[in-house]
Amino acid sequence: MQLVSRRYDVADVMAAQEFYHSRGWTDGLPVVPPTEEAVAACLDWAMLPPDSLIGIEPVRARALTAEKLAVNAVMAGCLPMHFPVVVAAFTAMLQEPFLLHGATASTGGCAVLVIVNGPIAAEVGMDPTFNALASSDRASTAIGRALRLCLINLLDVRPGAIDRSSLGHPGKFSYCLAEDEAGSDWLPLSDECGMPAGASSVTVMAAGAPRQLMNEWTAVPEEILDTYAAEMRANMRHYSIWPGNYAIVVPPQLRTHFNAAGWSKADIRAYIFEKARIKRAEWAECGKAAVVRDRGSREYAALTAPEDLLVVAAGGPAGGFGAVIPPWLGEKSRAVTVAIGACVDCEVP
Repeated sequence: MQLVSRRYDVADVMAAQEFYHSRGWTDGLPVVPPTEEAVAACLDWAMLPPDSLIGIEPVRARALTAEKLAVNAVMAGCLPMHFPVVVAAFTAMLQEPFLLHGATASTGGCAVLVIVNGPIAAEVGMDPTFNALASSDRASTAIGRALRLCLINLLDVRPGAIDRSSLGHPGKFSYCLAEDEAGSDWLPLSDECGMPAGASSVTVMAAGAPRQLMNEWTAVPEEILDTYAAEMRANMRHYSIWPGNYAIVVPPQLRTHFNAAGWSKADIRAYIFEKARIKRAEWAECGKAAVVRDRGSREYAALTAPEDLLVVAAGGPAGGFGAVIPPWLGEKSRAVTVAIGACVDCEVP
């Protein structure tokens, strides 16, 4: 296998860390030296030649190859079996509806949320239960981090350069989870997004930080969802009024109540669509009276349609907790789902 990336000789592993840090090639954490053997192993596992074109960044027309993604995946700590997920996720990010340049250059500070579905999640060891939105397991952490290193090193998405974020959030290190399909009776997110049943897929979303909530004082689905809707309304009041893809994470303790009442994901989306709305006048209650003007009675919905809500089954088994993950900026960026190991925009004779 012929690789074209430049090679560097360093004295040892510690010297490699200083070498990469001095050139701004890391996210501030130590990296795994991307040896030729490790990079080739990733490419072999994904059955991709080094010069395979993963996609072209639409604003600056930068071509991104499998070799360059593999280098950064190794640096992030990925094993070869993780690499197909990295490729699929970056392929999704390059699709026009995701608006990659806007999401990564914004002052708003979003990160790329990655949701993995299908058999590959278990195959690579992703754990969708305890600590699902943090360091739940090696695969989730490394895959999410690989995307950030690819953005840094392939598209110059560095703080103060392309990345103009005022604050950012910890999801910029890694923001990746698997849906708990084995522990849920609900239709998986991938099936809802049109993927073939049983296929592995990734969904990417330009997302703000997760907003954790708790309601363990009721078993009534409507009351539980009122808590989720209230958190979405809070985001509309405090951050952005514009509708877009929201994601909600529903752990087992809350899912038990929905299952007992026979509620599906579609039922949840329909209820949230009606409840997650505010009047513009509410901005006056949180210091934004100047933008209310004469439109105080105008109503805004968090979602343009029920289907805009991503309902994700994940989380540890105990506690009435949940999370709302808000969009970066309304409809400017849309969540994108692609199958893992499938070709996007291929020409079929």
